Amino acid sequence: MDTHPVNIYEYEEIAKGKMGQGEYDFIAGGATDELTLRRTRTVFDAIMLRPRMMVNISQRDLSTTVLGQTIRFPIMLDPAGNHAAAHPEGELASARAAGAVGTLLVLSAQSSRTLEEVAQAATGPLWFQSYFFKDRGLTLEMAHRAEAAGYSALCLTLDAKVKPKRERNLRNHYTGPASPNYAHLSVTGSTWSFGLDGPTGTNDLRDPASTWADLDWLAAHTRLPLVAKGIMVGEDGRQAAEHGAKGVIVSNHGARYLDTTLATIEALPEVVEVVAGQAEVYLDGGIRRGTDVFKALALGARAVLIGRPVFWGLAVAGETGVRRVLEMLCDELDATMGMCGRTTVAGVDRECLVGVSPLWAVLPPVAPFR
Repeated sequence: MDTHPVNIYEYEEIAKGKMGQGEYDFIAGGATDELTLRRTRTVFDAIMLRPRMMVNISQRDLSTTVLGQTIRFPIMLDPAGNHAAAHPEGELASARAAGAVGTLLVLSAQSSRTLEEVAQAATGPLWFQSYFFKDRGLTLEMAHRAEAAGYSALCLTLDAKVKPKRERNLRNHYTGPASPNYAHLSVTGSTWSFGLDGPTGTNDLRDPASTWADLDWLAAHTRLPLVAKGIMVGEDGRQAAEHGAKGVIVSNHGARYLDTTLATIEALPEVVEVVAGQAEVYLDGGIRRGTDVFKALALGARAVLIGRPVFWGLAVAGETGVRRVLEMLCDELDATMGMCGRTTVAGVDRECLVGVSPLWAVLPPVAPFR
């Protein structure tokens, strides 16, 4: 294949050839039968666009703000562990790429470089992703380290409290390294169990007993704004906002924890409606085209995040690959906005979309073949 891919799918195909089977499957795979993983593309493709003509689109502005921070276009980098699985420079390359194109990286607590090292390498804004740990001291320690290193928000992953079954990883007997962010803990020598995105070994540090009250507690003990990740129901979005979250990410964890859920683009309208402006709403899950970004914006997302495509870019060309992936999506989004007569991100609305072919309402029934 051409070493200069022209879309995300080609990046993935080249990356697959460069990565080991276990690493590729860990990144690409989902939970159990991977039904949600597969149908997400079908759902995005079923949403149709309504182009508009004779609009002055000579000046288009793709910039937006997230928690008051301006980014050049509404696409951010999702928290995803161990970027070194795709490239030796790992998150250092990803952070530099994000800064170079004017967007934001959400660094995973499972990063292959420490959060301090990534902050030193970064040229743009950073958020830090963490969890509610059984040890509340560790929960606060991670938050305070992020504050001290200059991160501008704390992203709490809420949907990783139960061990997932990822059958690709079982077949591959996959294990991954513990993050150096936990080097000072007694779990240093442990490994990730199959598919579990966290420091575990035999004793998972994360707290399955955490509740909304813990979000209140953390909001009261950190200066950083909180973003709740893993929201798939409107009521959970409202609860997150009422308990201190300034942003919520509509996410099913890349279909990696629970299969047969809705695609995130299907859950988005409900969350946007129920949150009702109490917090900013973002979306991840399945973004592969600029048209996908546009559709999420039209359904109320302020911005989207990408995960797997970052790994494909890293595997193909390191920092340059990640930058090209982001620029490719940005260019596709820009063209889509122009064709749909929209010149700003804020102007993208539901009027741009149609979900079911209008032909079904007007075509006569087809006579049976005789």
